[in-house]
Amino acid sequence: MPSGSRHSNKAPSALIFDSGVGAISIAREIRRQIPGLTLHFGVDNGFYPYGTKSEEMLRPRIVEVASTMMATCDADILVVGCNTASTLALPPLREVLKQPVVGVVPAIKPAAAGSRSGTIALIATEGTVNRHYTRELIDQFANGHRVINVPAPELVALAEAKLRGEHISATDLAPVIERIFDAPGGDIVDTAVLACTHFPLLREELAAASPRALTWLDSGDAIARRVRWWLDELDITLPNTPDSSQLLTSSDDHRETILRAFSEFTPDYRSAVIPVRL
Repeated sequence: MPSGSRHSNKAPSALIFDSGVGAISIAREIRRQIPGLTLHFGVDNGFYPYGTKSEEMLRPRIVEVASTMMATCDADILVVGCNTASTLALPPLREVLKQPVVGVVPAIKPAAAGSRSGTIALIATEGTVNRHYTRELIDQFANGHRVINVPAPELVALAEAKLRGEHISATDLAPVIERIFDAPGGDIVDTAVLACTHFPLLREELAAASPRALTWLDSGDAIARRVRWWLDELDITLPNTPDSSQLLTSSDDHRETILRAFSEFTPDYRSAVIPVRL
């Protein structure tokens, strides 16, 4: 890996990639743990949402778009802030990029370690729930615990609605809550894995809508710690404050919504938009 000297003329940065704005949950944790790191955002809004599309369509698309965005912003690290993209495209991305690639893995291992009842709910998009990669994670890290698969594609749209300032009610979340607690084993489930980066944006609402308390886990903390590890490996020294961010999109679709969502990271966000056309 290159040394820190190559970064002397630009601010150290990471590109956080997703098809929508769900990666904000990852970005918030990285900003909390690594406040000096500049965060760029790559949004493949031209192909949103990923969770409803086939692997054959997604894998080459993700590699092409993320690679183009990395070349545009010249980030030091790529963070794939999307469970669907991570389960499909981490190996090919690592083949084509010289920079480290950090992916999102559903927090099954810490959920199994913390569960007392031995029953975990895995809340994800339908694509993530059904992929072979996810089943392998369960086999490897669930430690024999029962895992209730809870497809919850509607939470993606609800999370984005929340970012637009809309109120999310218990009624909106009722179908997902029912899938958790009415499933076999739902009466003793004690831990819920939020296996889509959109879903932690609704953590408070999900907890309030639940008939009893659960431990809600996501991958934000682990991703931020991995980014910190890579910065140390690359011998990158961070400034006290981050530089201005870039927002890269693959389409003009829903631009105002995206700009508004990421404004907390880029105060002058309108001038930071760099469309990426493929």
